[in-house]
Amino acid sequence: MRLLALLVALLALVAAGCGGGDDDDTGSRSDGDTKAPPTRVEVVEGLGESGGFDPKAIYESEAPGVVTVISVFGSGGVDSALGGGEGGGVGSGFVLNGEGEIATNAHVVTTGEGGAIRRARSVFVEFADGNQVPAKIVGADPNADIALLRIDPDGLKLRPLPLGDSASVEVGEPVAAIGSPFGEKQSLSIGVISAIDRSIQSLNQNFSISGAIQTDAAINPGNSGGPLVDGEGRVVGVNQQIKTTSGGGEGVGFAVPVDAVKRSLDMLRDSGEARYAYLGVSSVGLFPQLVDRFNLDVQKGAWVQEVTSGGPADEAGIRGGGSPVVFQATEYQPGGDVITKVDGHPVDDSADLASRIAAFEPGSEVPLEIHRDGETREIKVRLAERPLGDSAGR
Repeated sequence: MRLLALLVALLALVAAGCGGGDDDDTGSRSDGDTKAPPTRVEVVEGLGESGGFDPKAIYESEAPGVVTVISVFGSGGVDSALGGGEGGGVGSGFVLNGEGEIATNAHVVTTGEGGAIRRARSVFVEFADGNQVPAKIVGADPNADIALLRIDPDGLKLRPLPLGDSASVEVGEPVAAIGSPFGEKQSLSIGVISAIDRSIQSLNQNFSISGAIQTDAAINPGNSGGPLVDGEGRVVGVNQQIKTTSGGGEGVGFAVPVDAVKRSLDMLRDSGEARYAYLGVSSVGLFPQLVDRFNLDVQKGAWVQEVTSGGPADEAGIRGGGSPVVFQATEYQPGGDVITKVDGHPVDDSADLASRIAAFEPGSEVPLEIHRDGETREIKVRLAERPLGDSAGR
């Protein structure tokens, strides 16, 4: 059994599902400034400067709203969970409002992946002031790896953390992570945004989380579910996993973007479930050499490689590729459609396609612009609900 309160330690992060994965875009500044973004060292050296990044102030303001989440799965109690055995584990979370809602990662309060996910037998939330109370799992979203908990707020002094806007996050922006790494409660680490628009692993085996934030702020097992906050103390992401070869933090941590978190929480709050639209393709993004090699007539888009049999794309007549051809040590399946727009909005790459599709409700009929054999066509697709488990396809 995976220790669910721990961050996922990965040797590689593989994008799968609706949009495949282009995770090499580190983002760019929108103000035309060509100056290189600050490094973590420069952020640390600048601490204390008037009007600059102030981790002490951030911690004093936001740490009271960060909690430790204790999950019990087996027959033991809290002590067994705190001991790190397979009966439970420890993660982090943060207060959303005065009504007692708490956000955390789904993998902190569940075990398993895909169709085999099950919830913890009991969950407890411990606050910075020492209060420890039971929590109810309102809902868990395996696609975004987000869970909504609810506690009884009576007698508690709750400090909600404000939610920011991950779409405006820029590389080089200073950030702070607060949580319980290795069970060490109320811990602070600082760094910068290392990259944006990454794709990271979700609990749904066939789909990834697009738009994720990469940071070099120290994130370790136990930080799962805790907030990644900007210089104003606003949550821009929920710390979710690390990329490591040793099992410890190595300066490559990832957070679920807060825009995806907000959408997930809204659905969980409304019905206890989070439903996502599903197209049913595997695709790759384009780059100039790939376009030239396969004589594609567009420079940007999601090049369809495979179409899930019986899925929405298949039913609508979208075509996948044929026999594999190796180019630059990678297999491609030429002949598939290139999707360039979703409901009139441009699609830059595979991750962009995934994000565009995820914005719709299951059952929506959506027009797609595709390029096939030198022609531009519009195909309407009725999206299905994203499935769980090994039978989901891509």
